[in-house]
Amino acid sequence: MEILSDILKSLRVSGSVYFCSQVEAPWTKEFNGSSNAGFHMVRRGHCWATVGDRTELLGPGDLIFIGPGIDHVLTSEQPIGKSAATSDSTLLLCGYCSFDDDTLTPLKSIFPQRTIVREEELHQHPWLKSTFDQLSAEYMAQNPGTELIVNKLTEVVLIELIRINFGRQEKNSFLMALDDKRISKALELIHRSPEESWTIERLASQVGMSRAAFAKQFKDLVGETMFAYLSQLRIQRAKEMLRNTKLPVDDIALKIGYESERAFTKTFGKYVGMTPKQYRKQ
Repeated sequence: MEILSDILKSLRVSGSVYFCSQVEAPWTKEFNGSSNAGFHMVRRGHCWATVGDRTELLGPGDLIFIGPGIDHVLTSEQPIGKSAATSDSTLLLCGYCSFDDDTLTPLKSIFPQRTIVREEELHQHPWLKSTFDQLSAEYMAQNPGTELIVNKLTEVVLIELIRINFGRQEKNSFLMALDDKRISKALELIHRSPEESWTIERLASQVGMSRAAFAKQFKDLVGETMFAYLSQLRIQRAKEMLRNTKLPVDDIALKIGYESERAFTKTFGKYVGMTPKQYRKQ
């Protein structure tokens, strides 16, 4: 099993494009109060993007991704002290992405406030570039079925941006965990069979480490103990079964590795704040 793919599936990404049009200088667009992540691509022309106290010039083919809930501004107005070519007209493609808020995954915590993918870097990912081309063309055409296609393409765009960002943030501890052969192997074993009776000793033996060294390395890189990570993964799988199947709660408990419904309900309440039956009703 490929760990990253398994985690990405649990995010339950959704999104769409809400603006793709030409704007004439002077113009300013403020994006405030949204809980979603956003992305903006300059299809033609230039603009300035301000996120927090940082301002960047975006040119043709540049893309900026803004993390969930981050206020930001796009404008044609050149900031004081900045010198660069600007355009009278700019063609912008703007969209949003949302994630399942109650997903127990380490991915959401490593999203940056802003990620800029320059045109030259985008050319290194031709498939992503062509997806943006199609996304823009579909939105502007407004043919039958456009909304569905645009929404699905937006989901694909987000996954690709996550992968690009993973390749950049080499110092992030969880990404280092995925690159560490022994910890990555342990994560793969857990993800493949979370219902197994995993112990620190058993996993340490499987990856060729001592118990103490494995426990420390796992927590340092993953950010939590092996048992906490395993519990969260089990509860995430349980939530998916509660949403998507009619299996009784005690059967779900057994399928994810709990010997009793009582133990499962206690752990579920710790992470979700309600019982499995209450969650299913919601």
